[in-house]
Amino acid sequence: MSVLIGRAGWAGVARLALAFLPLTIVGPAGLFAQDEYAVSLPVGSEAPAAAVQDLDGNPVELLDYIGERPTLFEFWAIWCENCEALQPQLDLIQETYGDRLNVVAVAVAVAQSQRRVRRHIEEHEPGYPYLWDDRGAAVRAYEVPSTSVVVIVGADGRVAYTGVGPKQDLLKAVESVLGS
Repeated sequence: MSVLIGRAGWAGVARLALAFLPLTIVGPAGLFAQDEYAVSLPVGSEAPAAAVQDLDGNPVELLDYIGERPTLFEFWAIWCENCEALQPQLDLIQETYGDRLNVVAVAVAVAQSQRRVRRHIEEHEPGYPYLWDDRGAAVRAYEVPSTSVVVIVGADGRVAYTGVGPKQDLLKAVESVLGS
């Protein structure tokens, strides 16, 4: 296997493994606040600024999506099986609540390219924007330890929900934030 990955590739594998290390060390008791899947920023904290790009390379600020209505951010990757498992929920949320809630996918720049993300959008037509976190600014600002992290920010700019993994009940979380 080392012949296939090569010396530079192992460094990338090591960085990716380190990104997931907090979840394995801290575990549910220390990391997850609102339920066993909570992760990222504390609920009630103010959503931070984070400069990312749209898929054409234009600068975008995540705070621009917050204000008039709540926003659901998913930290996503094309290779993430957990993200794929969340996709039906996100599609349903967009279809059902897209007029009352922003859905935004933040594509992490780990083992994927903007071109692959564009291809995914063309194939799946999600109906909401995908942004490119080329330098990890959003990942750091939102304290995201892995992909499939979802952060819902209320219209007041405060974190209302965080979760990770495929077993999140995002519909319930959105309905709670919307008061439905």
